[in-house]
Amino acid sequence: MMSFRIILLMSTMLALSSCNKNGQEQQAQQQQPPMLSQAPATTPTSAGGVTWKVPSSWTVEAERPMRVGTYAVPAGGGDAEGGECAAYYFGANQGGDVQANVDRWAAQFEGVTGKTQTNSEVHGMQVTNVVIKGTYLAPAGPMMQSQGKKAHYSLLGAIIDAPNGRVFFKFTGPDKTIEASKADFDVLLGSVTKE
Repeated sequence: MMSFRIILLMSTMLALSSCNKNGQEQQAQQQQPPMLSQAPATTPTSAGGVTWKVPSSWTVEAERPMRVGTYAVPAGGGDAEGGECAAYYFGANQGGDVQANVDRWAAQFEGVTGKTQTNSEVHGMQVTNVVIKGTYLAPAGPMMQSQGKKAHYSLLGAIIDAPNGRVFFKFTGPDKTIEASKADFDVLLGSVTKE
């Protein structure tokens, strides 16, 4: 009986030691700055049963919760700040319907000066394309609270009905940067193919 208690006590101490070590490793990893890498145009990314190619001038950022990809887009047209394109995939039959997502993106702007929504097709898949202009509320965090208003901002959005569920692309940034990088965004969308 005594040896059983000793073994149990030693097992508990080992488990606690391992948890503490893992916690320290996670904390150390969180304190390190995210690693960035330049993504060549030939590097495919995939989700939802499709792959796509990241434009060579965009930078692949570190992983973030709820995203399958985050790409930093260089400033253009004289803007001081660049843009960001985020790719999302939540799983089959997840992520809400198309119109609810378009409305949610529009609600992230105030003083909307322009909004268009069109449908297209890429490699046999339906795509809903969205353009929104106005003052961006820059939502972030678990409650998607505004991080400050950003005037003269645009959003290019695309929702692709991929084989295994919808894939969402949300490209935001200053108006001139978005305009300068629109062709790259179109190339990314045109590269989306079924796996």
